[in-house]
Formats: sequence, structure tokens, C-alpha cells
Amino acid sequence: MHLGNAITAHNEWKERFRTAIAKQDMVDMATVSADNCCALGKWLYGEGKRLFGKLPSHTHCVATHKIFHREAGKIAEAINNHNFVEAESMLGTNTPFSDTSNALAAAILRLKKDATNSPGIISLIAKLSE
Repeated sequence: MHLGNAITAHNEWKERFRTAIAKQDMVDMATVSADNCCALGKWLYGEGKRLFGKLPSHTHCVATHKIFHREAGKIAEAINNHNFVEAESMLGTNTPFSDTSNALAAAILRLKKDATNSPGIISLIAKLSE
């Protein structure tokens, strides 16, 4: 999992929501709300947990990621209920969604830093070098 790509992918939700608002499209609220459906979520609960689950930064990243998807789900719900003005305002700055987006990016970067220096990754690199 390339954690830099995970930041980009989660930042792209804002554009997806804006597109859905502009086109008045429905959004798959169940998938948006679930923190284990996207690539980062699958990794956090799978390989990431296996390799880095003991790191406090992994626990923090999982928790922040869960909150991000809960906030994204609220926006999806507003869109699906045709509350487009409300949904657009939920995408603004200093909103729970934007604050959580920023917190998630910071959590991912922290996990990336800690993972790079963790015994799990060092032993994995050693095994791959054999």
C-alpha cells in the first residue's frame, strides 16, 4: 500500500461529492460510510494490521479513518436526500469533514513515518533481501 496514494484517494472524495451534487446523482452511502471498503481500509484491517497493528499510529489512523468515513457518509446521505445546499456546505473549510480529512492525512503520514522505522518493516525488508 502506497500511503501517499491513500491521502490522494481520500482527498478526491470532495470532488466526487461535488460532481454528485452538480449532477444530482445518488451516492452509494453504504460504501462511502464503511471504513473497510476502500483500499486504505482494506489495508489497515489486513496487511497493515498484521505488520503495524501494534503501533499507536496504526490505531490512531484506523480511528481517524473511521471518523472520516462517518463524516463522508453524512454528506452522501445529504446528497441522496437531495439536500444539495447542505451537502455543499458540509464540504467547506472548518467543517467536520474538512477537519477530519486533514486529521486523516496527518495520521497517514505519521503511520508512514512510524512504519518505516518499525521492526516489522525492517524484518520484512530483511526477508525480501534473502
